[in-house]
Amino acid sequence: MKKKFLSIAFLTVLLITGLSFSSCSDDDDADDYYDLESTITFENKVVLKEFVQSGKFDGILPGNSVDIKFHAGKGQRLMFATMYGYSNDLFFAPENPGVELFDGDGKARTGDVSSQIHLWDNGTRINKQPGSGIAHPGDPEDGTIKKVETQDAQGNLYRPASDLVKLNLTYDAVTSEFTLTIKNNSNGTINETPLSSGVWVVSNMLGGEYVKREPFFKGDEKSSAQLTALAENGNNQPLGDMVSEMTGIITTLSPVLVVVYTGDVNPIYQLDKKDANIGLKELAQNGDESKLKSALSGMSNVRYLFVANSEPINPGKSAEVKFKAWDGDKIAYVTMFGYGNDWFYANEESILASYKGDLTSKTVLFDDGTAVSQYPGAGNGQSLFGGTSQVEDAVIKKVDNTFPIPTVANTIKVTIK
Repeated sequence: MKKKFLSIAFLTVLLITGLSFSSCSDDDDADDYYDLESTITFENKVVLKEFVQSGKFDGILPGNSVDIKFHAGKGQRLMFATMYGYSNDLFFAPENPGVELFDGDGKARTGDVSSQIHLWDNGTRINKQPGSGIAHPGDPEDGTIKKVETQDAQGNLYRPASDLVKLNLTYDAVTSEFTLTIKNNSNGTINETPLSSGVWVVSNMLGGEYVKREPFFKGDEKSSAQLTALAENGNNQPLGDMVSEMTGIITTLSPVLVVVYTGDVNPIYQLDKKDANIGLKELAQNGDESKLKSALSGMSNVRYLFVANSEPINPGKSAEVKFKAWDGDKIAYVTMFGYGNDWFYANEESILASYKGDLTSKTVLFDDGTAVSQYPGAGNGQSLFGGTSQVEDAVIKKVDNTFPIPTVANTIKVTIK
């Protein structure tokens, strides 16, 4: 039911007669009187990307190796592909969705993981006997991608892929950064071959699932033009360009806490000061607004509290909440950057509750200073992966350009109507 505003005349009577009343500091309907009611909307503007990181690497001669450095959290995988150079259309790649980087307990896999590499037939050229004199591009074939174990469809023989290509992983737990060393171990074997320049990606996750489970190919299906260029000619440019367009940091937004308050001090945070330990840390690290809401409700300058949504706001989704306020009140809002260690969006400058319009330009991404930052959406200490961040003791500051994070306008839109 629509609430009635408290009239100036009635307020005057209360003051003259010495009567008093108190406002409630929560989102219930106990206070029936206020000057205005508005709706604030939060939109997650993130464009969903399939990969959080991607890149290309140089070709590898027999006996040589290359390193790939990348970030990942529990459950994420690394996929890469490189051509068996002395073939018509064979390539090396892991099984989908890629190299398993963590065990079931979230412990990083390190050391020799060569068992995860396989040899694949692209199905677009008839296989001749592999060797340095093989003719390219070869005779066309209208087939599908097949795994090659010990021999191909034409009867040509191969040593196990794990003998020809060696994979070794190292891991930095603080930064959640892996280094994968790919060594061409084919020298001196019947399958000696150079490996072409290649392409690699790290999968993005949303709701515990891969945004794309088959990054480059699907077994028993036809190959793409981009992978075919790599498998037939060692040309990694088309596949590299394609995955580059599909790569980017994504994030969810936690349920948004909206505060109506009086005075000039934002009760949620103070820039360049340490977290006040009233619940902002829990929101910034885990998306849990309950402690902060409880603490704010007891503050004398906080008039009302509201929460937009009860679940994380996914890319392309939005949430809104109605709020009430008295003339001259201000509002503040805060939501976790869900794919970070302790980042949050909040308004930088004070905003009158009577404001109408777009607040995005007044919104800033902050670092709470309570956890060591890792690559967004690829850090094993992030709550996204069920991790526990490394403790940090720093002041609240704006997030810098250490990581290639999307702009505020490309992540969140805030409007009042």
